[in-house]
Amino acid sequence: MYSFKNDYSEGAHPRILNALIESNLVQDDGYGEDQFSRQAVELLKERMGEPDVDVHLLSGGTQTNLIAISAFLRPHEAAMAASTGHILGHETGAIEATGHKILSIEAENGKLTPSDVQVVLDGHPDEHMVKPKLVYISNSTEIGSIYTRNELEQLSDFCKKNHLILYMDGARLGSALCSEENDLQLSDLPRLVDAFYIGGTKNGALLGEALVICRESLKEDFRYHMKQKGALLAKGRLLGIQFLELFRDNLFFELATHANKMAATLREGISKANIPFLTHSPSNQIFPILPNELITELEKNYGFHFWEKVDEEHAAIRLVTSWATKDEGVAAFLEDLKGIIEKFNRKSK
Repeated sequence: MYSFKNDYSEGAHPRILNALIESNLVQDDGYGEDQFSRQAVELLKERMGEPDVDVHLLSGGTQTNLIAISAFLRPHEAAMAASTGHILGHETGAIEATGHKILSIEAENGKLTPSDVQVVLDGHPDEHMVKPKLVYISNSTEIGSIYTRNELEQLSDFCKKNHLILYMDGARLGSALCSEENDLQLSDLPRLVDAFYIGGTKNGALLGEALVICRESLKEDFRYHMKQKGALLAKGRLLGIQFLELFRDNLFFELATHANKMAATLREGISKANIPFLTHSPSNQIFPILPNELITELEKNYGFHFWEKVDEEHAAIRLVTSWATKDEGVAAFLEDLKGIIEKFNRKSK
């Protein structure tokens, strides 16, 4: 059984494990005040070319989203997200549990546009409704699409003009930035969004996300919010060591590039079999639409997620590649797919 279920099936890149072992007996301060975390924060600022941002290291994406969004919003304010957004469908109501409504938006290919957001603003004109305040986006999105520089600039300008907070979920930011269709740089993000995070969990780390707060008014007392919600780790060094290793050179981007390369190989092979896709996804997630019988056969040897029913005979599955996905695993999947299709074709004759 070879898994394409997600990009955190494996543990961590060996360099990270070695760094953790080598620093294991070094005594240092806790709660992110250790030398490794401080160095990691400064290194990330250097990589972004932006010394004035605040960087906080947290353990996971849902934790980061709920703490950031609840800290940034006043009690009567709401977040807006695409209907496919992670905070809507896969976080067990974490944002709502902090007292903030999420306003769902049907968005083309999982990406929000200024016109999408304007519809929500128009529909919430006064104090008898929640006040739409924060625009939540993901890059790459939950269905594998990515934002171009122009798309993000337009959304950023709109949010600034309408006094909205633009927040980017970066769980798979590495994959987005290393996509062949991408024209954004990490250094672009501090001027375009008010806060975002750099995902480590899904890009070679054991765990960890680096939240970057760019807007000055959102920075105050953030560590208080982290502590109150259980995110200020006594052994915060574990996060610092990992991000220090990921960004010491280009390891973070090399791992994301490998994941994308493996996905591209899958995408090309599946396309050659004349199989359509649910979405246009130039990142490390792809969503082929397959006959139900074919899915049943593939499930015997491969792990993947059933994504959604397309019609009575077909469904979309999600295949995710990672920093550790093997060439032979991809090759075997494509070979088995070809064989199953040939078998079905012989049956139908």
